[in-house]
Order: sequence, then C-alpha cells, then structure tokens
Amino acid sequence: MPKTLPRLRTLLRPLRLAALPLLMAGTLQAAPADDPLWQQTLQEAKGQSVYFNAWGGSPEINAYLQWAGTEIQRQYGVKLVQVKVDDIAQSVSQLLANQQAGKNAGGPIDLLWVNGENFKALKEQGLLGAPFTGELPNMALVDRQLPVTEDFTVPVDGLEAPWGIGQLNLMVNKEEVGTPPTSAAALLAWAKAHPGRFTYPKPPQFHGSSFLKQILLELTPDPAPLYREATDAEFDRLSAPLWAWLDALHPSLWRKGKLFPTGAAETRQLLDDGELAMAISFNPSEARSSVQNGTLPAGIKAVTMAKGALTNSHFLAIPFNANARAGAKVVANFLLSPAAQARKADPAVWGDPSVLRRDALPEGSAPALRFKAQAEPHPSWQLRLEAAWAERYGH
Repeated sequence: MPKTLPRLRTLLRPLRLAALPLLMAGTLQAAPADDPLWQQTLQEAKGQSVYFNAWGGSPEINAYLQWAGTEIQRQYGVKLVQVKVDDIAQSVSQLLANQQAGKNAGGPIDLLWVNGENFKALKEQGLLGAPFTGELPNMALVDRQLPVTEDFTVPVDGLEAPWGIGQLNLMVNKEEVGTPPTSAAALLAWAKAHPGRFTYPKPPQFHGSSFLKQILLELTPDPAPLYREATDAEFDRLSAPLWAWLDALHPSLWRKGKLFPTGAAETRQLLDDGELAMAISFNPSEARSSVQNGTLPAGIKAVTMAKGALTNSHFLAIPFNANARAGAKVVANFLLSPAAQARKADPAVWGDPSVLRRDALPEGSAPALRFKAQAEPHPSWQLRLEAAWAERYGH
C-alpha cells in the first residue's frame, strides 16, 4: 500500500457504538432471490473459480473456508480458492500495480477480506468495482443496528458486504492472572509485576495496530478528535500519553520489548506454550472456541477493557478488475446465508459473530456484540500510529 493516501473529501462524523440504533438511518438494499438479475448472476457464475484473498493465519478460519468452498461448489457450481495472505495490504498493493499497468480485466483477485485503512485505500484509489451489495438477496437479513454502513467512519456505499464482527480482547490464563486487567493502568501494573508474560504483535500487523488504538482510546478522555482525520497538532497531543505508556510497558514485555511477535498466530502459540499469560485477540469467541477445540488450554478466558472493546465489522469486497465478478457475488451471498453465518458463529467451528438479525439465525444464537463497544477511529489515526511506532520502536 502506498505510504501516503489521498485525504477524504469531507470529514466524517464519528460513529458512536453507544448509539448503534442510529445506524438504522443507513440504507442496506437487497434484491429478492427470484430477481432476474440475480438469476442471471447465478448462471454466469457457474464454472467460475473465485480467488479469495484472505488472512490465512487461523486454522479454524481456514477449515471454515474449506467447508464453505465445498458447499458453494455443490450448490452453485462455483469453485472457491482461498489465497492465504499475511496482510491484506499486500493485496491492495497488487491491485494498485494492476491499475497502474492498465490491467482492467482478468485480475488475479476476485474477492477480498478487508476493512479499515485498506478499504479506505481501495475506495479512494478506485480499486473496487461498482457497488454490488444491493444485488445480494441475503443482504436483507443483515442487522442494520450493527456497524455495517460505515467502515472505520468511511461510508461503505455498497462496495463491500459485511461478514462478521470483531472486538478486541485479551485471552487470559485465569490460573495465572487472578484479577485480569481491565484498564490501561491495570495492564501496565500487571505487566510490571509479571515481566515477560505479556506482549503484542508488531505493528502494522492488524492485531498490533488494533492494540495501539485500544490503548489510545483508553488514554483519551475526549475521543471525538479520533473520529475525524488526524491533524499534526491533534496527533502529537493525543498520542503523547500512548508513547509514555508504551515506554513504561516495553521493558516488562516478553523479550523485554526488543522483539515482537510477527502476528496473532505467533502470540497465540506463545500463550499455548505457556510463555505468555495473556494474548491479544480480535474475536470475542476465540478463547472459548480454542478451549473447546483443544488448541488452547482450559482456563483461558476473554477479558476486555471496562471502558469498552475496540469494535468493528469486517467485510467482503470485489476488486475493479475481478475475473469472476459473478462468482464473487455468489460467494459473498452464500457467506451471508443463515447456514454459513450460524456455522461461522459456532465456537466449536470459528466463533466469529454473525452480522445477521437474531430472527434470521437459529434459536439461541449468540449476540454479535458480546462486549461493551468502542468504535474504530478514523483510519488516518492508524496510519500515523503505525508510522510513529515504527520510528520509535521498530528494530
């Protein structure tokens, strides 16, 4: 992804998750399943292969996508190919290179798992095709009270379909952490009292950058400036407490803050191996599902900051030069189906919360928002945080 992105044309009002019902003002259109245009899409999609660029660092997610691929092939004659990537920014850069080379058709990516700063880059650089979500019948089942019409304050405008809900949490070994920390101050105090037992992934890896934003929200009394494009003055003023906090934290981290895990998978493995007592997750059900699956030991629990968990939706987008655009729509619609969403939300499978209305899911389905929520800041804050972190701590 380019280091500098064009500025948004307008400043966007903050999305306050404490007032989620306001999102009902957003429009989420959907076509009926018998719509002639959708039937034509189904016909065009038959025989297509959909190359889906998605983070490949979770065995549970990869297994889920294998199941989805089998069902999509059986029901629609579409082949789903997961292209596992470490960071979706790599895919954004690939699409930008395609655009600059004039490759406007037959592209290598048909579907993207995306959100936040990457969606902002895709939208501003014109790397997405025409709006498509209004063509998906299952969009009618989406819960409009969830944060699905904006992505890190950037309007979705039909360019990506919601897929799931993420909330930042600490997966804590309760046998070692008797009173889990629920504030930045408590986390710092715990880390100092238990040196080497906590760390976070190295930004700009998603979980590492998310941790920076969570602590920034914790340390900012009035978060309103975080929901508009960052200025030099506001960034310097509001990020100063974060850098002071990290300066105090790093000597007590795993490897004394001289080395950071490359991603969530490595951090989770350190938790499983007993090297860490806490690890960062963005799935509110990951701790429970991992214990059920035997991939983390019993006693691991999810804990969030009392002020609220950093919360966002993650989405599916279709690039401007997708080779199998019809097939990509079919895949996105299937992944929004009640069967696929219920299976995804099952802690024994993946545990990723559904974006559908409760009445569209099987009885007893868990709510999407498990914890008190805090909205994602404007994506400009993440870009600045990552750059400043690299300058201060990048080894």
